[in-house]
Amino acid sequence: MHTETVNLKENSYPILIGEGLTNSPDVVADYIVGNDVLIVTNEVVAPLYLEKITKLFDDKNCLSYVLADGEEQKKLKTVHKIIDFLLDAGFGRDATLVSLGGGVVGDITGFTASVFMRGVSFIQIPTTLLAQVDASVGGKTGVNHALGKNLIGSFYQPKCVVCDSQFLPSLTKKDYLCGLSEVIKYGLIKDAGFFEWLENNVSEIIALESDTIHQMIQKSCKIKADIVSQDEKEHSVRALLNFGHTFGHAIEASHGFGKWHHGEAVAVGMVLASQLSLMMSWITENDVARIRTLLAAFDLPLELPDVSFEQLTNAIQKDKKIENKNIQLVLLRSIGEAVLTADYPKDQLDRLLRIER
Repeated sequence: MHTETVNLKENSYPILIGEGLTNSPDVVADYIVGNDVLIVTNEVVAPLYLEKITKLFDDKNCLSYVLADGEEQKKLKTVHKIIDFLLDAGFGRDATLVSLGGGVVGDITGFTASVFMRGVSFIQIPTTLLAQVDASVGGKTGVNHALGKNLIGSFYQPKCVVCDSQFLPSLTKKDYLCGLSEVIKYGLIKDAGFFEWLENNVSEIIALESDTIHQMIQKSCKIKADIVSQDEKEHSVRALLNFGHTFGHAIEASHGFGKWHHGEAVAVGMVLASQLSLMMSWITENDVARIRTLLAAFDLPLELPDVSFEQLTNAIQKDKKIENKNIQLVLLRSIGEAVLTADYPKDQLDRLLRIER
């Protein structure tokens, strides 16, 4: 087992990484508060892993709540239903919520934990690659609003994150490959050597080669943990983790939540951000070609879906990173170095979005 730590003083917690970690109750024993445990999962994950994970809490009063699958579940109504369930079961402030699933389940569970009884403990057991390398780490929780993605939420850290690679082979090929968008992002914003390593290990990553996968997850979690440890609530460097996400979230909102996988939208968002960086002469055509080639190697999309320029720009205007009505974007100075800026030619952004249509 490998451990990375998110260092946030009293809110610090470990990210446990390995294969078969959830085979033993010892992995979570130290992170349970009280006797009442609720596992929140969905209809896809439950038949595969709910019985196994429930056994980790055999000595507790452990219940489960199974959501329908999909991004459409990320809404306040879902949170209300889970809270109704908790209250009916007599759960109080000493409850522990456990997220078992991908990013959607984690976001909903974490947000519910943050508001139920003004905050109860929760544990992340992510079952998708995207959740293991990104969504489960850092304490961003929330649900969507009709006007935009993740507009309702909180920063609320888990007690621990358990990344068991044993879950990954059960993913569809598309779900697995979509998680690689976030992995590629880490190389682009922070580590050119890691980006090159990804270029050199495409076949091993696609084949789920064990040592390669563990190295990839460890490196991704380390980069994110280091950034979150510096800036828990996104006042500075943490904003770099949004590379590709301003465009990506706008694609999801304008195209319709659930029609595209988050990883697909982020992939196209990174292409757009890279292209704008090129238009500003910050990176080279060869840099853009490398980025597009790596994304394509993992069957990730490079072009916008069927959304209008107006739909896309309206969605971008709802982004959380707008300050003084200026859209702040994460752009590349080079592969491995990103900056947050509102200092870019707005006409070039408009031209880019029209060209890429």
